[in-house]
Amino acid sequence: MQSLVNSCRTLDTLTELDLDGLPRRSRGLAQVMLQSLRVVYVTPAETREAGYLELDHFGSSIRGFSSHYDLIGVAQRWLRDLLWDYLAHQLRTPGSPRTRSSYDDTRRACLELSAFLEVSAEGGGRAPALLQADHVHRFLADQRHRARNQLPSLVVRLKSGEPSTVTATTSHFILSHARKIMRWGLESGEADRSGLNREFVIAFPPMGIGPHRTRSPFTDEVARALAAEENLQRFADEHDAGDRGLRDIWETIIVTGRRASEVLNLKLDCVGRYNKLPMLWHDQTKVGNYDQAIRIPEYTHQRIRDRQRKTLVRFEGRFGRPATAAERARMALFPAPKHNPGFERSVSYGWYGAAFHDWVSKLDLGSCVTHQARHTLATKLLTNGAGLHHIKRFLGQVSNRMAEHYAKVAVSEVEDVLQHVWVAGPGAARPGEMLSTGTAPLDRRQAEALALDLTRRSTPAEGGLCTFQPVVDGGACPWNLNCHSCDKFVMSGADLLYWRRKREQWMSIAERAPDDATADYLHQVFEPTARAIDGLEKALAGLGLLEDALALDLRRPQDYFHRMWSTAFRATDLADAAASDQNAYGDEDTADDEKGYA
Repeated sequence: MQSLVNSCRTLDTLTELDLDGLPRRSRGLAQVMLQSLRVVYVTPAETREAGYLELDHFGSSIRGFSSHYDLIGVAQRWLRDLLWDYLAHQLRTPGSPRTRSSYDDTRRACLELSAFLEVSAEGGGRAPALLQADHVHRFLADQRHRARNQLPSLVVRLKSGEPSTVTATTSHFILSHARKIMRWGLESGEADRSGLNREFVIAFPPMGIGPHRTRSPFTDEVARALAAEENLQRFADEHDAGDRGLRDIWETIIVTGRRASEVLNLKLDCVGRYNKLPMLWHDQTKVGNYDQAIRIPEYTHQRIRDRQRKTLVRFEGRFGRPATAAERARMALFPAPKHNPGFERSVSYGWYGAAFHDWVSKLDLGSCVTHQARHTLATKLLTNGAGLHHIKRFLGQVSNRMAEHYAKVAVSEVEDVLQHVWVAGPGAARPGEMLSTGTAPLDRRQAEALALDLTRRSTPAEGGLCTFQPVVDGGACPWNLNCHSCDKFVMSGADLLYWRRKREQWMSIAERAPDDATADYLHQVFEPTARAIDGLEKALAGLGLLEDALALDLRRPQDYFHRMWSTAFRATDLADAAASDQNAYGDEDTADDEKGYA
């Protein structure tokens, strides 16, 4: 601070300060002061003239961004102004991107186009009226040539100073964002105001869907190696000498399936017990869900508790006093070791990612990344009966499309999922009421870990499941197996086709009734069953499973090969046998019913 004051004694304004001549820490202080002053004393129009954006002018706070966003690398003034106007429009839009990738991709597209025009267009591309469609075609060919032959970028440099390599993915992003900004300029009129040739604007072709590679789950061998106690201890001993929580981070990612950034940025008070269940609270900032909770195992809960104690001990060792309640609320569970006076900043993903990469390389497991743990958990959930909508909600994904690729490695059949969609049967007080879908909203402090209720016990019955405990345990039914009139009977999604056939049968019987009174009576008798069927259809439609349920002819297609289905009897013989004995159900129409079902 004193060094900064001494350097400013002979200056009229802080903007005249030579930052390069200051010590490192004094330079950092001056940069923070200048950044705050720029927002106050420089207008947006002046930043456009100077070639940069101040995000604070737009009231935006983007993760990973400082307020100052430099655009000076774009050499052509018309292109730099177009880029400034486009980004300003994005920042003023209520639904503007929340992360920096969209802004960086647009800026990189303009930087690549600017560098190409600088060397291939007349006058360096600074006269927009002289640009033609041929310049665009050559730019496209140059980008594709660089991607195909793994050539370096024209402008982008790595942290080491070496040029970045152009790939098929980066080339697609560059060309797509170049087309996007040109089309926006055409629609908004900015391209006409800058004098840009229309042929140049419309020459950028639509790029379609670019190359998309999804991460595969860990194989069983790799998963066992990455979860082995010996390897985990090696991870902590060799790569985390300061005990910053590398192993705790990785184990939490494995168990919860969270994104790495969501675990790295956990707050100190992120776990608790609710209804005797351990819960983990975290922020799903990528999808805009803040303060979300999932259930975690006791083992993970205990590891996080131990990490909390270590962080508090480290805080007390640095400041010589325990942390206050207000400080605890702001503290990170995995605080960064440097430039972090309040323990509010978490360790970086770069530090964690480098350590994980070195660890996996020494284990000789091939190419492995942290995000594959998320895919592995998703496929495990799907294998054990969870639907894609459950996976989407549990993992915090934007859409069902993001979860669909997990289905390619799942071994569970769709009927396994349908059998967990239960509605109340015809004998219930409210037929068709959903019982086990997990779709009802819960209280904030009762956030679910899994949306499926797999703990209820049941036994198969005709067209559904019986939940009466004595019968489930093997006892006799006190209602003489009159399931369809019993409130303990529930219908699953796998039974929809059976009940649709039942409805058609009852409607056919009612149509052939001798008089209207009989037809009305039959409709009245079947009304609770009809409500239950309607409720089951609505439940399945709401979960996106209706078409799958209607595609099933039995609970499992492989049941056709069961010995029971290879033993057949003539329907007439069964009817004759039934007529000779007293019907066990006391229903004279049962023989006709079985005949129709056969």
